[in-house]
Amino acid sequence: MTTRGKDIIADLRAALVQCVGAARYDLWLRSANLVLEDATLFVESPNRFTLDAVRNQVGQEIQQTAAIVVGAKFTVAYRVNELVVAPISGKTDSQPECESQQSTGDTAPIDNVPQPADAVDASVSGYRRRFESLEAFVVGSSNSLAFKSAEIVLEKPGSLSPLFVYGPTGVGKTHLLEGIYSAFKRQRQLSRFGGVPVYLSAEQFTSQFLEALHGSGLPLFRRKYRDVGLLVIDDVQFFVGKRATLTELLHTIDSLLGANRQLVFAADRAPASLTALGPELAARFAGGMVCRIDAPDYDTRLQIVRQLAGRFGMTISGSVAAYIATHFSSHARELSGALKRLEASSLALDRPITLELAGHCLADLVHQHHQPVRLPDIEKAVCEVFGLQPDSLKSNRKAKEVSFPRMLAMFLARKYTRSPLSEIGNFFGQRAHSTVISAQKKITALISNGSSPGVHGSWNVDEAIRRVEEQLRAS
Repeated sequence: MTTRGKDIIADLRAALVQCVGAARYDLWLRSANLVLEDATLFVESPNRFTLDAVRNQVGQEIQQTAAIVVGAKFTVAYRVNELVVAPISGKTDSQPECESQQSTGDTAPIDNVPQPADAVDASVSGYRRRFESLEAFVVGSSNSLAFKSAEIVLEKPGSLSPLFVYGPTGVGKTHLLEGIYSAFKRQRQLSRFGGVPVYLSAEQFTSQFLEALHGSGLPLFRRKYRDVGLLVIDDVQFFVGKRATLTELLHTIDSLLGANRQLVFAADRAPASLTALGPELAARFAGGMVCRIDAPDYDTRLQIVRQLAGRFGMTISGSVAAYIATHFSSHARELSGALKRLEASSLALDRPITLELAGHCLADLVHQHHQPVRLPDIEKAVCEVFGLQPDSLKSNRKAKEVSFPRMLAMFLARKYTRSPLSEIGNFFGQRAHSTVISAQKKITALISNGSSPGVHGSWNVDEAIRRVEEQLRAS
C-alpha cells in the first residue's frame, strides 16, 4: 500500500474511533486489518467467525465513515487473512454463546511463547482512559467508603480482594475503576508491584472468551487473565445469562484469589441482587469489600461543577455553580451536560455566563429533571423493585411480601406528593387515612432502627427506599 493509502487508512481509523466510540473500536476494529487497494477497502480478519462478527457489528459504520474519509467511489469488501492477529471479537445475534466448553478449545494450536506483559495490557486495557488518576475524583459522603477502599487497594494490593463497587449510572464507578487501574500501572512501572494490570468490560471478557473457544485457544486466554497482578472488570451485570463465560470467570477469580491478586469489579446493583449470576459468583463478590456509591449530595455536586468548569475552561460564579448543583441532582453526567449547554449558549448569544443566562438556557432541562411524582409513578416503581404484579398494592393481601411494599409506597407518597391522606388511602385499595398514618410511622421506625423488613433477602429499609427512588428517577 502506498504512503498516500497509509495516510488515508490512518485518517479512517481516527474517524472510526469518533464514529463508533473508543470502546466499540477497540472491541471490533483495533486488530482488524484495513487495506486500500484501488477502489476497494478490504477489511481483514484471521478467520470467518471474527470477520462475520466485525461485519455484523460495525459494517454499516465502516461504510458510512469510509465514504466521508475516502471521498471517492469505492466498495468495502471483507476477506480472511490468516496473518492478521486475532482481534477482540464478540458474539452476534446469529451466534449465541456456547453453553459448554468445546473440547477443541483446550487443544487448539497456540504459540507456546507467553505473550509479553505490555502487549497483554495494551490489547485489553487501552480501550479508554478518560480518568488517568484518582486525584480528580471528587469525594463526598456518597462515595467516601469506596474511595478509601480504592486507596487501600493501591497501598496493599490483595488486602481487599475482591473490591466490588456498585450503584446507579453516572455516580463515578468507572472513574474509580480507571483511576485504580492507572495508578496501579504507574506504580508497577516504578517497580512497586509485579504483575500486569488489566482493565476491561464484562462484554470484552465475554467476547475474548468466545474467540478462544472458536479458535485462538483457551490456554492462551487463561494465561492472559490468570497471571495478572490486577484484574478490573466493569459492568458485571452484563454476564447474566452467559453460563459458559460465568464458569470461566469463576475459575479465573478463584485462581487469582488463591494467588492473593487484586480483583476489582463494578456493577449497577449489589452482589445480593446478582443472583442470576449464580450463588457461587455472588458469594465471591460478597466475600470481599462491597461498597455502594450513591448519587452525589449537594456539596459533592458543587465540587463536581467547579471541577468540570475548570476542565472545560469556563469561568462561572458561585451563584451559577450553586444553581446547577441545586437543579441537577442525579449524577455527574447531568452536571456536565448542563455546563456544556450553558457554555454553548454563552458563545451563541455572545453573552457572559450569569445566573440569569443559566436560568434562561437551562429552563427546559430543569423542567425535565423535576417532573412531579404521581401516585401511579410510586406504585409502578415499588412493584418493579419488589417484583410484584400491577395492582398488588391495591389488593387485600396481607402477606409480608405485599404489606411491606404497600406501607413503603404510602410512606413515599407522603414524601414525594402533596396528596392528602384520604387520597393516598383510596389509591392504595380504598384504605382509611389512619392506615396511611400507621404505615408512615412504621417505616419511620424501621429506618431509625436500621431494621430489615425480612423481604427481598438482606435489604434493610434504607436499601429498599434507595432502590425505589432510583426507579423513580429512571422512569
